[in-house]
Amino acid sequence: MAEISTIARPYAHAIFDLAKDQKKLNDWSEMLKLLSGVVENDSIKSVIQDSKILESDKEKLLFNICQKKISSECENLIKLLIENKRLLVLPFISDAFESLKANEENSVSAKIIVATKITKKETDEIVKNLEKKLNKKIEASVEIDESILGGSVITVGDTVIDASVKGQLQSLAFSMKA
Repeated sequence: MAEISTIARPYAHAIFDLAKDQKKLNDWSEMLKLLSGVVENDSIKSVIQDSKILESDKEKLLFNICQKKISSECENLIKLLIENKRLLVLPFISDAFESLKANEENSVSAKIIVATKITKKETDEIVKNLEKKLNKKIEASVEIDESILGGSVITVGDTVIDASVKGQLQSLAFSMKA
């Protein structure tokens, strides 16, 4: 069986091209996130995987759940995915689409992990410094993890900047063993 990302990529590219032409990247982003959440729901997933349930019933179920939150083009995508038995690939299509969108907008997402809650001003300062360093727009999310003791751990794509107390202690312990 083909890799899921290999299956998802052509769909994501086609949707991205359509969304870009229509200048509706954000609309498609929201629709794909909504659909991903729906198909990842355990009860919906069991319906999708049940071969005894008609494709038309699966289609009606999704349309009823999403109601007027998706466009007619998105409804056509759902029909196509159901027809090709690829509906559960939607979260991967959404991820690939978000990657293409971020690349188009010259932006990346960053995860900032801190030991204690930080102010909006502190978050904005971190984001500003990252944007200057990476020369990209940063969309940051902040998480609290008391186990890092202090400082922060910032993840941007494959890059991890560990400025945490825990990380420094681990580094010190490693260098003392050497």
